[in-house]
Amino acid sequence: MKLIKISILCSLLINICSLQAQQIDSEINKSAIQVESKVIEWRRDFHQNPELSNREFKTAKKIAKHLKSLGLEVTENVAKTGVVAILKGKTEGKTVALRADIDALPVTEKTDVPFKSIVKTTFLNTEVGVSHACGHDTHTAILMGVAEVLTKHKNKINGTVKFIFQPAEEGPPPGEEGGAKLMIKEGVLKKPDVDAIFGLHINSGTEIGKIRYKPGGTMAAVERFVINVKGKQTHGSAPWSGVDPILISAKIIDGLQTIISREAPLVNEAAVITVGKITSGVRFNIIPNNAEMIGTVRTLDPSMRALIIKRMNEMVPSIAKTYGGEATITFQNNTSITYNDPNLVKKMLPTLYNIAGKKNVFLSKATTGGEDFSFFQEKVPGFYFFLGGKSPQTHNAPSHHTPEFYIDERGLVLGVKVMSQLAIDYLNLQ
Repeated sequence: MKLIKISILCSLLINICSLQAQQIDSEINKSAIQVESKVIEWRRDFHQNPELSNREFKTAKKIAKHLKSLGLEVTENVAKTGVVAILKGKTEGKTVALRADIDALPVTEKTDVPFKSIVKTTFLNTEVGVSHACGHDTHTAILMGVAEVLTKHKNKINGTVKFIFQPAEEGPPPGEEGGAKLMIKEGVLKKPDVDAIFGLHINSGTEIGKIRYKPGGTMAAVERFVINVKGKQTHGSAPWSGVDPILISAKIIDGLQTIISREAPLVNEAAVITVGKITSGVRFNIIPNNAEMIGTVRTLDPSMRALIIKRMNEMVPSIAKTYGGEATITFQNNTSITYNDPNLVKKMLPTLYNIAGKKNVFLSKATTGGEDFSFFQEKVPGFYFFLGGKSPQTHNAPSHHTPEFYIDERGLVLGVKVMSQLAIDYLNLQ
């Protein structure tokens, strides 16, 4: 009994010491408030001048100019348009990375804000509007604010902070490399070696002042797949004289859903198989030779991911053969599972509680959206959380990637406070 009491007492003391080490730093808090107006100004400029993946030239120049003005060690043109800056603290120690994504989307904005984007460009041979319909403009502005706050208080930092402004989170254009994968390939997690990485995502459905998080799998691995079906062309009036690739495609789609409904252990995590595009045929009375299907797989558990891909590889050609045709399937991995290291989350959760208030920090369910922050997390422990961006008066907030997407800027200062304090607390709790 005495040993149990001693063990409990030691555990309590450790927790108390940890919490004491992660109390709100009034000077950091004050500096974050002071930089808020700049963060909003930067955000509005980025919002009004959005740039697509691997084309963030003006965005990168503005970021680099600010970081250089702070006296940081700045590297430009990382993974094409990325910017990386290093801040060395008062002592040597570990290195923590803070990441923001900087690219916009081919979405025509339909809000009525005075800094609305009216930018147009050509994307995949089509003229489109361009807007920050996922909030990357806020992520960029927040991290620029964090860089200013931490530079002002570098005497509090025991170690090194690496600021990573990443291009092409939404995916590079066809035929190009980009995003987190290319940054890692070019050594962004080296020299100095990163020990942990933090990132946030603004959320239009979460009220300002609030934070959502989940240990373990928090966002899905995303696979893009292409299925090519080969049949035999014939007249539509005599299907028995040919092989119908459209019918085979329908059977494949139906079969793939049984992997989810009958084979995947959904009590573990959610999983999705979606066919989003089918292309086949040229005329109403001709059964064509070929059909193409393009879709996505979303998984939150590595073993389920392996099972689903294995079964899709087995099922697609087998179904086609059953109906007299042939089919092949290829996969492209867009993101891995955004996996929050449970030990890192446990260690840093007191920081979120202290800055936002415990009542404003929520344990949430996983989402089947994807994030290429996941590639950083495959290399080093990472913690990725969601920051509230919804006005309290808003009931049905437009979702991300839509023309009506809107963020309440009053939520940005909390992002500056939290990211600044996470960096300091992580390095000081070594």
